[in-house]
Amino acid sequence: MSARPDLPDRPATYAGKVRTVDAGPDTFGRALEQVRRAQIRPEFDLDEAPAPARLAPSALALVAESAPDMDLGASGRFVLLHDPDGVDEWQGEFRCVIFVRMNMDPEVGGDPLVHQVAWSWLVDALTATPTVPGSLGGTVTCLTGTSFGSLADRPTDTIVEVRASWTPAATPDLPAEGAMATHVEAWGELLALGAGLPPVIPGVADVAARRRQRQ
Repeated sequence: MSARPDLPDRPATYAGKVRTVDAGPDTFGRALEQVRRAQIRPEFDLDEAPAPARLAPSALALVAESAPDMDLGASGRFVLLHDPDGVDEWQGEFRCVIFVRMNMDPEVGGDPLVHQVAWSWLVDALTATPTVPGSLGGTVTCLTGTSFGSLADRPTDTIVEVRASWTPAATPDLPAEGAMATHVEAWGELLALGAGLPPVIPGVADVAARRRQRQ
């Protein structure tokens, strides 16, 4: 599967992936238009997944995975839920639910601050969104695996997992669905940080990423 940094060219592939009671130009439809404008770094393969069936009347699910030739790597899932009647626990009509799994250097597993650092990555990414997220909550888990016996030569595996959800709040000038692309991109930023990718400097092309995209 080739790297695909955006979604606007692939609307037809959403058939059967987006579950909604109304495919017209409603609030959820406008949110989908925004999601399809989201820009995810080309080091990741992006695709649709079956949306959850019982969490909300309308839902969308995306999955992403880093290219196999990366030293580290990350994968994840983004789910957008919508209930036009609102949900008390959400404090709004929309809810973003994410999962990110990151392969880390072995020494990270022994760092007592690894949980706080991973969570701060998500908070920083969300702070850049124009609609401040509400009711943000989640967990960070650090998993380490040590091999023994005939497998003793294998390096220690360290995996950090982030599970979180938040409500994209509206502002007087922008409804919640109007900035949905930036929430997808915040999830993508967490994936990039977890995969150990350097920040992208505006105006500087990533030659390696472009080569992977062409392949």
